[in-house]
Amino acid sequence: MTENLFDKIDRLEAGESLDRESYTALIEKRNEELAGYLFGKAAGMREKYYGNRIYIRGLIEFTNYCKNDCYYCGIRKGNRKAERYRLGREEILECCRKGYVLGFRTFVLQGGEDPWYTDDRIAELVRDIKKEHSDCAVTLSVGEKEREAYQKLFDAGADRYLLRHETVCEEHYRTLHPPSMSYDHRQECLRNLKDIGFQTGCGFMVGIGPFIPHRDTPFGTKAPGSAELTLYLLGLIRLLLPKVLLPATTALGTISDDGRERGILAGANVVMPNLSASL
Repeated sequence: MTENLFDKIDRLEAGESLDRESYTALIEKRNEELAGYLFGKAAGMREKYYGNRIYIRGLIEFTNYCKNDCYYCGIRKGNRKAERYRLGREEILECCRKGYVLGFRTFVLQGGEDPWYTDDRIAELVRDIKKEHSDCAVTLSVGEKEREAYQKLFDAGADRYLLRHETVCEEHYRTLHPPSMSYDHRQECLRNLKDIGFQTGCGFMVGIGPFIPHRDTPFGTKAPGSAELTLYLLGLIRLLLPKVLLPATTALGTISDDGRERGILAGANVVMPNLSASL
């Protein structure tokens, strides 16, 4: 059986499709030897398309206010223990200035769905950043909006947008969110972003983060994800989607001290250091 699993990895590397049972076996029957074989193949695939390039994005977490009440999220509206903050325009621009000196050429503005930060205010921020750093890309991660709002942000100069689809199973989606949020709307948002012209990033909730439970949420007692499984899945995704920009996340670095470095070795090629952490 073990030899058969190595063959399945070879088939993925060759661009073949596997059935559901094969993926299940690759995950459930994984071991250290198989993982090492996978990581070698994944690293080779990444190098085939990207060489030794690792893409560095400067993350600016500019608000943790949020109107939503997602069950797993530490900044959910219902978390009365959260210490809220909201960076101002000059603080955000200063993060970009420091990041630029350090060599960053992509800035990621990430926050909760904060009603104070209206579409007009975010668009103005994008224009300000682009005015000072015309050679830089701006990525936004500010949640679900209507098409007109996304168009306004794109017209202001935003290049990319990150919005996790979280799950392709509507039943699963309902276990993560209150009834006020809609699986169909989330999918519509992603379609609109791509149609407008954003380079669109997505992602799912299980495995890749990895999931880290927050004690002050309904998911606070759930089991966390593991670095080992996350790394293994990164390797599989690299073979499945050879050209994908695949992040070694902050969460992976949180759950394991060398998690992000191991993520790169497993096939990832994006890291996002936090430029706003020192504020």
